Amino acid sequence: MENVTAALQRDRGRLGRSSAAEVVADILRDRIAEGLFVPGQRLSEESIGAALEVSRNTLREAFRLLGHERLLEHRLNRGVFVRVLSAEDVADLYRVRRVIEGAAVRNGAHAPREALAAIKEAVAEASRAAVEGRWQDVGTANIRFHQSLAALNGSPRLDEAMRQLLAELRLVFHVMKNPRAFHEPFVARNLELVELMEAGRAAEAERALESYLDDAEKLLMQAYIPEP
Repeated sequence: MENVTAALQRDRGRLGRSSAAEVVADILRDRIAEGLFVPGQRLSEESIGAALEVSRNTLREAFRLLGHERLLEHRLNRGVFVRVLSAEDVADLYRVRRVIEGAAVRNGAHAPREALAAIKEAVAEASRAAVEGRWQDVGTANIRFHQSLAALNGSPRLDEAMRQLLAELRLVFHVMKNPRAFHEPFVARNLELVELMEAGRAAEAERALESYLDDAEKLLMQAYIPEP
């Protein structure tokens, strides 16, 4: 996995475009979605602030914003930690995904070519990573696939909601002890879904998505069952 400090140093260029705290929150949200930070990890104000070259007040405001998004939690006298999600969180995330992504698939028949191209590139990226055994990167490509899929709704508000939801989902991925067993089957299923949409078979695509999300949720929920 990429070094946290080096990754954040490369993100400095994103600062100064709008509210510093909002941009820092965007950076940290993206890095959570990429798996750079893991559930239960304590975030160091000193190291993150130094890497991004931002003030402690700016960083604390960014932490506060991400706390409202349920990505971070403040523990009294202990600091700020990446949130650990529960089985109930998983069920709710998939409840929302069915609404947003289901609508996106229904709109897929009218999607512009460039929107489908972004989805197909995410599929290709996942396939390349899978061949090379980079399962962390497969998970990241899968996140991008679903973000691009949700974009078919044509709603900036839904795009924002999906970014937050997928960052939370990435935290759930960490419960899977065997990333390959979890991610590998969905590489082919992502491609199948795109092909159905490109062929204009919206009803079949929607059924495929329902089955896809059902199976993914079951796999994740099983990981929350305590071992005997």
